[in-house]
Amino acid sequence: MPPKTEWQRTGASQSRRKHESLVLGLLRRHGSLTRGELGDLCRLSRTTLYDVVGALMDSGAVSASVPKVAGRGRGRPAEKLSLNPRAADLLGIDFARQAVRVAAMTTVHGSISSASEPHGPDASWEERVDVARRLTRTLTGGTLRLDALKGIGVGVTGPVGPLEDDSPGAIRRNAVSALVSERFGIPACLDSNTRLATLAERTWGAAIDEQDVLYLCLSHSVGGGLVLGGTLHRGAHGMSGQFGHITVDPGGEACICGRVGCLETVASIGAVLDAHGSAEDVPQLVAALDVGDQAAYSALARAGAHVGKVLADLCNAFGPSVIVLGGELTDTGPALMEPLRRELDANVTCRGSRTPLRVRPAKLGEVGAALGGLALLLHRQPAGTGRRVPLSPAVL
Repeated sequence: MPPKTEWQRTGASQSRRKHESLVLGLLRRHGSLTRGELGDLCRLSRTTLYDVVGALMDSGAVSASVPKVAGRGRGRPAEKLSLNPRAADLLGIDFARQAVRVAAMTTVHGSISSASEPHGPDASWEERVDVARRLTRTLTGGTLRLDALKGIGVGVTGPVGPLEDDSPGAIRRNAVSALVSERFGIPACLDSNTRLATLAERTWGAAIDEQDVLYLCLSHSVGGGLVLGGTLHRGAHGMSGQFGHITVDPGGEACICGRVGCLETVASIGAVLDAHGSAEDVPQLVAALDVGDQAAYSALARAGAHVGKVLADLCNAFGPSVIVLGGELTDTGPALMEPLRRELDANVTCRGSRTPLRVRPAKLGEVGAALGGLALLLHRQPAGTGRRVPLSPAVL
């Protein structure tokens, strides 16, 4: 037989995750069940059910036991399946610009909870990690224990590339990972928070089960991520998603990256506020729109047009099925989105041969990157376990 295509492999993986979620949900709701009882409830084929149960047992999420019975029976009692109380609890942390956000998943309880806390611009990494530990203790009604954690996914601002990277804004990821691992006692997986937000939107948000997703975040910085063929794309050196540093105005303003005229110099929150001239934050900018302030409309029209052109170029290069837009600047609504959509539609190639490109607002809000830390762990082998953690139903 010919080898399976990537589409076939990905489709099978999605189907398996849904079946695992179904089985975990039934065990959570009904308690211990035999395979026969589970089969009656889930209505999966016998072969599929046995495969799914076997995978869940291999991952450690489900355990089996034989009930003890009094007296002599005519046969061995049927094996009971139940959730393993020692199954992996996972933690996602987003070290945002001036806040720490955490999200936790408890496999046994099948829930996700989150919490956040702001901090000053000069907070040290030690202080920020201490905030993350304190927030973690408050999650899931006290059912999450630090000593039960089996994985931590960490998001940070800026590019997250090679360990030796010294480019402007780059995080010393080995130092951050080491600090988190030391304070929590387990290894941490680190990535950029915009790439993690991309993964979260694909897992639980605006692009569930989409195979090719382009995510762009318009916030104090501009960045994003790509899911290609159902997999988060990092690039050869782990530096993909730096969309804010695509040149849009060669004669424009200097950028933090050392170049001039990057998208971030015209479409970040600071750039738009500077172009407006008097609003101090996005809510004030929205208020200016409400009273018909033409300077506000002009600043957002310029930003939206540049973003639309960049998105069109990215779509022409990668061909996503859906674009997800996040970040506080999207709160400005049509003043930003209408010029963005005009430029996007005008510059995407082959417009007449396919359906219109879908553009959706992000659904997960500011907690998206922390949830992406969980999704990162769910889509890879967590450090220290050597096992894949099954995707269980989430309560958001």
